[in-house]
Amino acid sequence: MKTGLRALLESCRVAWWTTVLAVGFALGRHDRARASRLLRAYLLRMGPLYIKAGQVLGTQSGLLPRQVTEEFRTFFDQLPPMRESALRGVLRRGLGRPPEEVFDTFDRRPVAAGSVAQVHRAAVDGHPVAVKIVKAGVRGRLQAGVTVIGRLLALTHLLPRLRGYDLPGHFRELSPLLTGQCDMTAEAARQREIAENFRNHPFVRVPAVHEALCGPDILVMEYVDGIPGQDAHTVPVGRHELAAGLQDAFYCMVYFHGLFHVDPHPGNIVFAEDGRITLLDFGLVGRLTEDDKWNLASFYYACIRKEWALAGHRFTRAFAVRPEVLADAAYADELGAVLRRHFEEQASRWSTLAFLDDAIRLLGRHGTRITTTFSVLALSLLTGEGFISAVDPDIDLWATTRRFTDRFAPYLNDGLRETFQRETAERAPRTVAVREEAARRLVAPTHFDRFVLPSAFPLVVAEAYGSRLRDLDGNEYIDLSGGYGPHILGYAHPAVVTAIQEAAARGAVNAVGNPDEVRLAGLIADAFGPDHKVVLGNSGTEAVQIALRIARARTGRQRVAKFEGHYHGFSDQGLVSSWFRYRGDARAPEPVGNSAGMQDAVVAETLVLQYGEEASLRRIAAHADELACVILEPMPSALGDFDPEFLRALSAVCAEAGALVVYDEVVTGFRVHYGGVQHLAGVTPDLTCLGKIIGGGLPAGAVVGRPELVDTARTSGDPFRDVDSKAFAGGTMSGNSVTAAAGAATLRELRDHPRTYTRLRERTAWLVDDLTARAADSGVPCVVRGRDSVFSVAFDHAVPRRVRDRLAGLDVTATLAFAYHMRRHGIHLPELHTMMLSAAHSDGDLELVSEAFGKSVREMLSAGFFGAHRDFTGTEDRDFTGTERGTG
Repeated sequence: MKTGLRALLESCRVAWWTTVLAVGFALGRHDRARASRLLRAYLLRMGPLYIKAGQVLGTQSGLLPRQVTEEFRTFFDQLPPMRESALRGVLRRGLGRPPEEVFDTFDRRPVAAGSVAQVHRAAVDGHPVAVKIVKAGVRGRLQAGVTVIGRLLALTHLLPRLRGYDLPGHFRELSPLLTGQCDMTAEAARQREIAENFRNHPFVRVPAVHEALCGPDILVMEYVDGIPGQDAHTVPVGRHELAAGLQDAFYCMVYFHGLFHVDPHPGNIVFAEDGRITLLDFGLVGRLTEDDKWNLASFYYACIRKEWALAGHRFTRAFAVRPEVLADAAYADELGAVLRRHFEEQASRWSTLAFLDDAIRLLGRHGTRITTTFSVLALSLLTGEGFISAVDPDIDLWATTRRFTDRFAPYLNDGLRETFQRETAERAPRTVAVREEAARRLVAPTHFDRFVLPSAFPLVVAEAYGSRLRDLDGNEYIDLSGGYGPHILGYAHPAVVTAIQEAAARGAVNAVGNPDEVRLAGLIADAFGPDHKVVLGNSGTEAVQIALRIARARTGRQRVAKFEGHYHGFSDQGLVSSWFRYRGDARAPEPVGNSAGMQDAVVAETLVLQYGEEASLRRIAAHADELACVILEPMPSALGDFDPEFLRALSAVCAEAGALVVYDEVVTGFRVHYGGVQHLAGVTPDLTCLGKIIGGGLPAGAVVGRPELVDTARTSGDPFRDVDSKAFAGGTMSGNSVTAAAGAATLRELRDHPRTYTRLRERTAWLVDDLTARAADSGVPCVVRGRDSVFSVAFDHAVPRRVRDRLAGLDVTATLAFAYHMRRHGIHLPELHTMMLSAAHSDGDLELVSEAFGKSVREMLSAGFFGAHRDFTGTEDRDFTGTERGTG
């Protein structure tokens, strides 16, 4: 049937049944039960688009009377199936052959039927599967419904009071989401993506898809057996615990993954008897960009702190279409009142529906509307929170929401802060006093005033030696920071102290030649290749700036490529897409600044790539004639390992493109191996940036590489040629005798004692295994990984391969608290940074670290960390999912 005719018939049908409904309401206006039955019958006659509204109503037991919501519970999975003849036709077309030739068995009675599809049980190769089949005629009905509703909404644009809501434009943006739920090929892809996101989650899973049997009308997946969501009351787990698990699952999709279920009604959830959750039906799925997640988190954070003006600004920026029209003071005052009402005065009776209604009305009065992304998210939360409240009617949604949003904010909440403030004041009063004095006189973005992720309780050290720190109050700690890397031999190593003292006694020479800088350069060059040369600087940031300038001067090109999440110091170029913010599709990231004051042109011109992904190699080739170089951490600090095959492929594609490869080994240089990661990977870059260890604990940086490249920083003897083709890399303190002597002493110790690296490797492996076992024994979601003296602890169930996903999934509040719990037990570690071992750490030190880890995790577990944690370690790992009801 042609689209126009179908839309005309649909219009007539809508007009007729809407009239019938209105008459029915008028005749029984005081009979709530009758009105509910009439509305149910109306939505059922109208088809899939309208049934979705009924499914939402069926979850709103906290807002609507029980007799009303009960009328719509059958919409979850007990709708009429298609006729047998229609089923045969869809199966034949979708499979290309009779189902008997594809499946061992196929039950023609559906186990569930929804608005868009119905599900049948079958078997493939002896394994039970669920076959989801799009109902015959649904696509046409959906498209006709969208057309009719779009035309009806267009009429509202004629009414001045409704024009500001832009209902036609809003619905137009939503339409692809609504009609797209009929495409089982696309749904299978979404299901695989969400399943990967929840891989290793302790209590959430998604059925595996049988890709070879899927098509536009048919989705085949593993069959799931368990307790349907609408029977949640029969799950032998506490109602609050079950509801908290649901909220954790829903919010994990929003805050961690940015890929969330829009339709989380009970028909799309199945429980195991132990409370584990299986998610079904991914016909309606919403996405949040990295900017969306950032804006949402920043909005919640301002609301939690009751900074209403800031919250209003962030709300408008994130959720309003055409925010530029909302600049007047009246709007700001009204929005502040709305936020205070819902996030403070009525927080204990939180309702997404009520907040959404007020927000929509406010924006409409001021000539704009909420974004489609926010309305889709709100629909998801509305449905999900309705289900959660049905499971546990006593749940305080805002309290649990705040716990969850606190979990992802890079700050301690008030309760935690007060606890640690009291303990710190008792244990370290002198440290507190110095910190207060520093606040009046010093800005220290690395420790006292750490950027973006502030340290609430920075340590003030009076003395450091070996593996230990002692604070001003005499408290001693085993240190796992190592000054962020330089102290690989431990603090105050005798050879390094002697070298510094002797160099200082000789005059602490700088800005003129001295033997110490020549010795240091020789040690570095010999470690990377006998023909290599070195340029010395004062920090890793400087080394990166020198290397990039050499690359541009050498190639005559301007553009730089870097990898998302790789940190290259605080320069404008180094900070692009580094630690805190990411933007764009994960497969082809867009550049974004991570600090105010960065030059927009530098950010915009940077090509941002993903480490370890073939698509990055193709993007380099596509920009071959623009790139001066590609810079990367060969072993990204945030991931703790390296990919030799990718590094080799990267060298090959860059050589063909004529772009230099620059390794940033500021952290890993002389730490994971005498030289760096490149020696372990067997790959040689064009230039290598060094720092940290080569200064022996003093400020230092260096670039090492082939002579024809490094000589780009050497004068030609012709001042005009220098300006035209040479790279200036001077620094007053570069190569000063004290730093060079300390660095040379450190490198000689490492060179002459190669067993140091073997011991560090063995001790790191032992510690990673031991901490992993202790976390598993506690049932805490925790990933410990590391190698060659570098390791990290992340309170997360997943092991993502991208930095953005790892940071998105990190339980930041737990990670901060973990550092302070460990400090209680005599261990100092950087709150949100990679940890490192030194040659000074003994086996006894590591045992104390392990014991402190176990105590800290148990204390945190008792204090309510780790969300909806339940210990499943004693549960048999079985295929537990529920009667397959993901039907749309």
